Amino acid sequence: MKKILDACCGSRMFWFDKEHDDTLYMDNRQLSEELCDGRKLEVNPDVVADFRYMPFEDESFYMVVFDPPHLLKAGDDSWLAKKYGKLDDLWQFDLKQGFNECMRVLKKNGTLIFKWNEDQISTSEVIEAIGQKPLFGNRRSKTHWMVFMK
Repeated sequence: MKKILDACCGSRMFWFDKEHDDTLYMDNRQLSEELCDGRKLEVNPDVVADFRYMPFEDESFYMVVFDPPHLLKAGDDSWLAKKYGKLDDLWQFDLKQGFNECMRVLKKNGTLIFKWNEDQISTSEVIEAIGQKPLFGNRRSKTHWMVFMK
């Protein structure tokens, strides 16, 4: 069994090793498409599943990376939606459910890394929606990395 779960892997943009041996990559979609600038976008997870309802046993992973979609306003066929995914009006419920699922599949004393870009929804709104404060993280840019421990 893999030790790390990337629950919303997308195209694995922030991974230095996009095929890390100890990581299971999950996303709710699979696609291969050429973007308007000619670059190729590949979303090819090991497991196709919804982060709100993960198909894993309780306490399966030592680390979970949670980088959910952060956009509300983007055209369904836009390159932004294709690259990052898109939230809907129930985003607070979806993020809370996803966070709870990440904690459920995380082993006791495991680490949850939560990545959020506050271009359209503030980090404080997200923390309020999930109902837990991070241990620590960065606060200097639009993209925030927050660390939680089970």
